[in-house]
Amino acid sequence: MADMFADEDSARFFQMMQMLQRSTLLQMGYLPDQSGAFHYNLGEAREGIEVLRMFQRKTDGNLNDQETQMLRAVISELQMQFTKAPQRHRQREEEQAQSDVIRETFSQPQDGPIEDLSTAAVGEEE
Repeated sequence: MADMFADEDSARFFQMMQMLQRSTLLQMGYLPDQSGAFHYNLGEAREGIEVLRMFQRKTDGNLNDQETQMLRAVISELQMQFTKAPQRHRQREEEQAQSDVIRETFSQPQDGPIEDLSTAAVGEEE
């Protein structure tokens, strides 16, 4: 990876940005943790974005063009994903609820929904 960057410090700077980016995406529920669980903590996600913005302010004028562009791109992408996170979270919860219903139906079929197909519906031919 060092050959992608001007020097070792640039590579480490990119790694640090990437760590903060992954942590922020994890808190927004876009990435699972090591156990496969998804988290949703917009306060922590916002803080991750703010830490990156602080680095942007503190390093202003001290980064090369590639580093500046990468930092700006990471912050911009995280801000965009932050605005979409609540909708994505609701969608994931709905999918999980549907999955739970299906799992329960198969594990407890006697308690599942019943559709009687033995009689023809009004207007249908037998």
